[in-house]
Amino acid sequence: MIAAAIRTAREMGLVGCHVCGRADRPAAQRRCGRCGARLPAEGRRKLDAVWAWLATGMVFYIPANLYPMLLAGQFGKTTESTIIGGAIDLVSHGAYAVGAIVLIASVVIPLAKFWVIAHLALLTRRPARDPHRALRYYAVVEFIGRWSMIDVFVVAILAALVQLGFFANLAPGPAAAFFALSVAATMFSARAFDPRLIWDGASPAKG
Repeated sequence: MIAAAIRTAREMGLVGCHVCGRADRPAAQRRCGRCGARLPAEGRRKLDAVWAWLATGMVFYIPANLYPMLLAGQFGKTTESTIIGGAIDLVSHGAYAVGAIVLIASVVIPLAKFWVIAHLALLTRRPARDPHRALRYYAVVEFIGRWSMIDVFVVAILAALVQLGFFANLAPGPAAAFFALSVAATMFSARAFDPRLIWDGASPAKG
């Protein structure tokens, strides 16, 4: 006996509810028949917004590393520190853990997010060998997105605490704004990515 071809939920016009997981037809109803949540659109999102936000984030990331992140004033003299320069200064003063955290949060994680989002977008053009691994990459990007502003938060807290007028004061540099814009654009890029695209090229399991 020849086994019947396995039809996917997408071929049958079904979408899964994001709340309870029930499969329904969005053309026939707009809300889930089980929990009442609004059903997602049947069509897949395009990657134009993903690439646009990703390119914007990469453009903002360049001046974020070139301009000073922190302006430190002491006895009327102002010194400037970039992201990498500030991490090096922390390490040179013995603050190895803090310097490593700044370097990882401000350099390693943003570059990794750029690479992962671009990799996922390119992966949708061909069948994914391991869709589960690709989804784990996407989940990691979504998780670390909330921690991407740690460098800006540290600068803001230091600037608020250290305000001693002529003796000592700290202020955020122009790189803080560029870094925040880069992080926001990267988060929008990750949110614009439709993870269902990963499964479109995956062939169904054969029984």
